[in-house]
Amino acid sequence: MLKALPQLDLGDYLPYLVNRLGNSLADQFTAGALERERLSIVMWRVMVVLAATGAQRQIDLADLTSIETSTLSRLVSRMVRQRLVTRARSTSSNREVVIDLSDKGSALVARLIPIGREFEKKAVAGVSAAELAIVKRCLRRMYDNVRRDDERG
Repeated sequence: MLKALPQLDLGDYLPYLVNRLGNSLADQFTAGALERERLSIVMWRVMVVLAATGAQRQIDLADLTSIETSTLSRLVSRMVRQRLVTRARSTSSNREVVIDLSDKGSALVARLIPIGREFEKKAVAGVSAAELAIVKRCLRRMYDNVRRDDERG
């Protein structure tokens, strides 16, 4: 006799729902705006963080963008070649690298932010401002929960 397998309704499983939404939004934004600028969604994240926070140490930028450090290093090299960001040694430590948006990167992100906001607006159509605030607060809390587990190893 076969043992009954555990059941999981994928359509009601949070990791699947979050992933499905995130992938769909990223794919649409990439196809609708980023591809013509030769940008990936991770490049976009780097540029938006730098636009919002100013120059960052590469280690801090990895944390702020949730991009693994070695992946970010390769990504930054590509972005430097595209003249979207600058990379310089920190004035406080020769071991630290500081990344900043170039003038070209700043102009590009300024042009793309309104397009990104339109994609977000389309995704949240029919969701009240109060509901959206709750969703965002819950997602941040869940991320912190998962991140704490990652840090504990």
